Amino acid sequence: MNICKPERAGNSSERRLPAGNRMYLMHELARHGLGLVDLSIAASTAAGRLTIKTAERFGVRTPITEETTRRLGALAEMSHRIAREYPKPEYGLKTTEINGEQVPVREVVVEKRAFGDLLRFERQTDRHDPPVLLVAPMSGHYSTLLRDTVRQLLPSHDVYITDWKNARDVPLEAGNFDLDTYIDYMIDFIKKLGPDTNVIAVCQATVPSLAAISYLAEHEPNSQPLTMTLMGGPLDVGAAATSVTDFANRTSIDLIKRSWITTVPGNYEGRGRQVYPGYIQLQNFMSMNRQRHVDAHLKLFRLLAEGGTNPESAKEAQKIKDFYDEYFAVADLSADFYLQTIQRVFKERQLARGTMRFRDELLRPTAITRTGLLTVEGSEDDISAPGQTLAVHQHLTSLDPKKQFHYTQEGAGHYGIFNGKAWGSEIAPRISGFIRQMANEEGIAYDEPAAKLITPTRL
Repeated sequence: MNICKPERAGNSSERRLPAGNRMYLMHELARHGLGLVDLSIAASTAAGRLTIKTAERFGVRTPITEETTRRLGALAEMSHRIAREYPKPEYGLKTTEINGEQVPVREVVVEKRAFGDLLRFERQTDRHDPPVLLVAPMSGHYSTLLRDTVRQLLPSHDVYITDWKNARDVPLEAGNFDLDTYIDYMIDFIKKLGPDTNVIAVCQATVPSLAAISYLAEHEPNSQPLTMTLMGGPLDVGAAATSVTDFANRTSIDLIKRSWITTVPGNYEGRGRQVYPGYIQLQNFMSMNRQRHVDAHLKLFRLLAEGGTNPESAKEAQKIKDFYDEYFAVADLSADFYLQTIQRVFKERQLARGTMRFRDELLRPTAITRTGLLTVEGSEDDISAPGQTLAVHQHLTSLDPKKQFHYTQEGAGHYGIFNGKAWGSEIAPRISGFIRQMANEEGIAYDEPAAKLITPTRL
């Protein structure tokens, strides 16, 4: 792939970077420039504190106060947080509690792939629990965003997750990744885990997951998973409008390509790869709730400026920092995958209209007859609005109604359906109840659940 385009100027020729390359490089330069500002402020803070200590030692008065240095320190930390690179966070799930005992957990890569691994959270126990394939969205954040999802499932399930990689770190030699590649991964992972697998797909991941299960149902019916739980996904974006659907409808693919598709620069393993960069996706995420993020950072500055004078302030500041350490850790997406998702899922609504193809073959969700379905929505979801996920039931006309369930969590936004209080107390127990109910009807026996179950409601 040519990264540079030659351009003649007079008697000489020069190589000019295309707009995409310049945008990524400008971002990198800006980030490093802010890093220099951060160092300057940090140096000033250290000098101020040294001045105070020296003055106190010799009994000399100084116009520099401890409050001034605390404010400078807070400013230094805030500028550092803006400038720094946020790496992929750790899952950090070293143990899980089962029947009152702490059981060790270790991460095991079951299958390694170029763009994402099949990762197992292996519990050091001889329990026999339902296998769960948790399909994380490939939407700008790392799969660690589902840490709490995994945590709640671990006591009563054998949990696997799609652990997606940052596209900028995947060498060009590894090939391309588009929507069909994603479906390929899902087909292979489901077959790897076997027909007793229970797929739980979150947000964007619901579309390729349903596509993969539809394909298996028609071509390899014995490989169909036992259940699928589809949570807050754009299965039919025509069912309810959001700012996301409005953006997709009013913005042409050509404009998106020219404005946001970039080429990974030479300091990364994936140099030359076309991507939709994570930093742009982060800007889009934050623009949806701009004032909330501004208020959170103003609050963080005030808490940091209080320094060690208030232990509660330090605790509250750390809570804000922990949230944004995860939120700011973003990954680039393959350009083809991103553009095809916009075109095929949002603009053309291919699944809802029955026109979605995989490797040039029409997908037929009507082929699904074995896999039980639970859809989950949040009443306040402003990304995948209520109705977008529920709509899938009308397309599974061959699936016994006794195998179809739905739950709407009142008061929950998009992230609240897989993270937080409602997820732990209301949604996860219903998913567990659904999985075990379907297993029982198939004659599959498991150990008694180690966490509470709630019987789900049929559609």
